[in-house]
Amino acid sequence: MQYDATIIQPFRDELTRIGFRELRSAAEVDTTLAKKGGTNFLVINSVCGCAAGKARPGIAMALRSSPMKPDELTTVFAGGDIEATARVRERIGSLPPSSPSMALFKDGQLVHFVPRYQIENRDAAQIARHLMDVFQEYCGGGSALAAG
Repeated sequence: MQYDATIIQPFRDELTRIGFRELRSAAEVDTTLAKKGGTNFLVINSVCGCAAGKARPGIAMALRSSPMKPDELTTVFAGGDIEATARVRERIGSLPPSSPSMALFKDGQLVHFVPRYQIENRDAAQIARHLMDVFQEYCGGGSALAAG
C-alpha cells in the first residue's frame, strides 16, 4: 500500500531533521549498504502510532545522549519507499517484515535488529537506552557523528 506523500512527509521530517538520509530506491539501498568500513543505522519508518510515540522519539534521545554514534544514519519509509523498503527487508534476511523497525549494519553486515514488537512494549526512554547500548557495543572507537 502506497501512502499519500503529503500525509507522510511530517513523519519523514522527524528523522531527516535529526540527520537521517532517506534512501528512496533499491539502488540507493544497495549502494549504501555495500559500503565497508563503518556503521549504518537504518530505520524503517512508518505511520503507525508506535513509530510516532516511541520509536522516533527514542531514536532522537539516543542520538542526543549517546557518546558513541553510527557513522551513517539512513531511513526508508514503509508505504512510501516501496522498492527501497523491499530491498532493505531482503538485506535483513529471514527476519519477518516489521515497521517501524531499526537495523544496525557494520561493514555492510546486519549486526543488530529491533523489530516492531520490541518497540511496541517499550517507551521512548527504554528504546533510547537500548539503542545507546547497541551503539556502545558496535560503534565504539568513535564515528563521524560522534564529533558532531
